[in-house]
Amino acid sequence: MIIALVQIPLEGPKRAHQEVIEQSLESTKIFHDVKGLRRKYYLNSESGGGIYEFETRANAEAWFNDGWADWMEDRFGVRPTLTLFDNPVVLDNEAGEVRVDGRPVPAPWETKPD
Repeated sequence: MIIALVQIPLEGPKRAHQEVIEQSLESTKIFHDVKGLRRKYYLNSESGGGIYEFETRANAEAWFNDGWADWMEDRFGVRPTLTLFDNPVVLDNEAGEVRVDGRPVPAPWETKPD
């Protein structure tokens, strides 16, 4: 799995909560069918951005292609930064599980020492 962190250096104070919700919901029309995109987390702080969870690096690189930063700059008036991370291990406290390379493994807190 690949995690992408996009940061948009917006000027000014943090955007209003409802404004972020409205803009984010509208943009789901763009992202709902991006190949290999499992989840997108919309972020709000003094800067904008998102966290994207992709199935594979190839899917992430296909989305974040050579024209992507130009497209984002046209939308927001500033150039974003992008960082891709390999994500081999996930702790999911809601599901009560740990996954390694997408597969559940025995939870370390439940295993008994030999």
